[in-house]
This record gives sequence, structure tokens and C-alpha cells, in this order.
Amino acid sequence: MLSPADPAAPATFPVDAAAECWAQFRRRAPLVHCLTNEVVQSVTANLLLAAGASPAMVVEPQEAAQFSALADALLVNLGTLNHARAESMLAAIESANAAGTPWTLDPVAVGALTYRTAFAHRLLALRPAAIRANASEILALCGQPALGRGVDSGDDSLQALPAARELAQQTGAVVAVTGRVDYVTDGQATWAIPGGHPLMTRVVGTGCALSALVAGFCALEGPRRDRVAAACALMARAGERAASQAAGPGSVLPRLLDEVYQLVEGGV
Repeated sequence: MLSPADPAAPATFPVDAAAECWAQFRRRAPLVHCLTNEVVQSVTANLLLAAGASPAMVVEPQEAAQFSALADALLVNLGTLNHARAESMLAAIESANAAGTPWTLDPVAVGALTYRTAFAHRLLALRPAAIRANASEILALCGQPALGRGVDSGDDSLQALPAARELAQQTGAVVAVTGRVDYVTDGQATWAIPGGHPLMTRVVGTGCALSALVAGFCALEGPRRDRVAAACALMARAGERAASQAAGPGSVLPRLLDEVYQLVEGGV
């Protein structure tokens, strides 16, 4: 029932299907190995905990390789990339692939910076299960002009959807291009996920934390496009509800954690 034809305007991911995935996530409680950037580790860990997952940040190359084979999912986030972190990422990905552990790529700020862009393209060949990025990052990964400025996107997610489809077809990954509306595609069919709130862009780490959720949802059984869409729907719905109660950036983040917790525990 979750395989509609992909029309010009993608269908919205159903709320009841999202709720089913959230309940499945709670039951599964995946162990998510996060090789993420140093700026957002606490936010990422707290959001995964609120959703019922178990986060871990193991960065020593030998341990990263060992741990990714034990984890249910792996996140590779390029935010604070350096040579030592790149070594850990490659070791973890190699081990994850050997163990059949799905891994998710968050190509933070690719495009303008040569080293991380080249490294991101190297990782694309290593079979990510999912890619979560903003519109400018998706366009840059496909070699197209993009208006990104650091971690901020200057492009619209719908504009980047054709590039996201192309990227999914090239890599075999489910690609989530996030923005005012999120789009999740496997290269053939696409879900649209509306929601969220502009206030979420005024605190650090919400996009990176979403990538960690995407990684965890990739550990679930079932169609991967639906699972990634459910992760995006969880963040969009929680962010919308949190922003409606928050006075500003200082109060939106704790409310976001509460809303994620309540949605996964059974609210819609």
C-alpha cells in the first residue's frame, strides 16, 4: 500500500504509516554508531535517546571498525572532517559493509570545500544505505551549481529533487533532500514530507540529528524509502509542535526532545 506511482507532485507520506514506523523503531531500539561532528554530538545523542534508540560515538579507527560491526546502524557525518576522522570513517564503513550494517551519509557543507567534497564522492562508491542532505549539498554531490553557504542551503528542496533521484539511481541509496518540504526518493518513487518550522534552523544540530534518526530507521525491516520518510516525518512533526510552544531558539530544542519522545511513545 506504500508504493504509489510517482506523479509530478510526489504524494505525501501517510501519517498512519509514519506512526507504524515510529512504533517499530521503539520496539527495535537500535544501537546507532554516530561518527558525527563535534559541534552536535550532545544534540544527536539526546535526540536518539528521546526516540528510544541507543547512541554511541566511537572514533578511534580500530574501535570504530570493531563497533560498527556490532551496531545496528552507522552514521557518517562530515561536519568537522579531518584526516584522523576520515580514517575512522573509512574503517567503520568497511566493517559495516562486511557485517551488513546499513550506513547513512550526511555530506555536510560539500561543494565549496575541495577536501570534503572529494571525500564525499569517495564515500558514495562505498554503498551507503541512505543519504540525508540539504538541497545545496545534493546539487553539489551531483556536480550541479548550488547556492550553499557553509552548512546553510540557498536552494529549494523541490529544485534539488531531480538531482536526488539521480543520486539515488547512481548509488542505490535512499536519498532524503530536506528543506521547507522534505523529499525522500529511491530514484523511482518519491515521498513528500511537509512540516517542520523555520525556528529549527536557528539552533545547531537539528539536521545532523535527523541524519542520525535516518541511520537508525535504516536498521528497521521493511521498505527503506518508507523508513527514511518516517524518520523525516518524525522530525518534521516534532519540530512543528515544538515551535508552536517555544518562545524562541532557547526553548525550541528541549521541546523538540519532548515532542520526539511523545510521538514515538504513541502520539500522532
